[in-house]
Amino acid sequence: MIPARNEAAALPLTLRALERQTLPPREVIVVDHASTDGTGTVARAWGARVVACGEPGIGRARQAGLEAARTAWVATTDADSLPAPGWLAALAGATPGRVALYGPLRFCGVPPLTAAASEVGYGAFLRACALAGRPNLAGANMAYSRAAALLAGGYPDVEALEDVRLGLALARLGEVAYVPAARVETSARRLSGGVLPFLWRHLLNLSGHTRGYFGP
Repeated sequence: MIPARNEAAALPLTLRALERQTLPPREVIVVDHASTDGTGTVARAWGARVVACGEPGIGRARQAGLEAARTAWVATTDADSLPAPGWLAALAGATPGRVALYGPLRFCGVPPLTAAASEVGYGAFLRACALAGRPNLAGANMAYSRAAALLAGGYPDVEALEDVRLGLALARLGEVAYVPAARVETSARRLSGGVLPFLWRHLLNLSGHTRGYFGP
């Protein structure tokens, strides 16, 4: 499931990455979040099932995808992210006995050293969160039991961290596991304002201050 708002330029790369999966997806859902650039047309041309969501809020868009899904497990990524060919296979192999899964992320489209540093830094962050008993599941690389997600209340209607909050709710229902082999690269456009502002924004978000995440 991929939420997308005005992602007609980036989405084809994500869809091609899903096309190359060693374990083909049973269906691909693109939630067209009130796009004005033909995102839905791009998704349909590729063969994805498009779910329209005109309500504001990324949590609502992800919830629309969750409710529309017809499979027992739902894997999610973002419209500017590139799952590795073995992504779905790695997640599928780790589902028994679990309610949710998540994997590593690294930036793409940046110098190799920056990409490697992002993977190492994010991995350390995930380990710290796990040790603190608060697994940090990111929408760009997570999967969950659809039944468990609905039982947990689905995605909260918040401006940001809806994925993390759902992950924490799922962890209260059962086992959540980190899957190192389920690798995803994601766009470095999140760094467009600089590394320090990016890190500061995330620290604020983790402390519960999510307003203003997507700007005015």
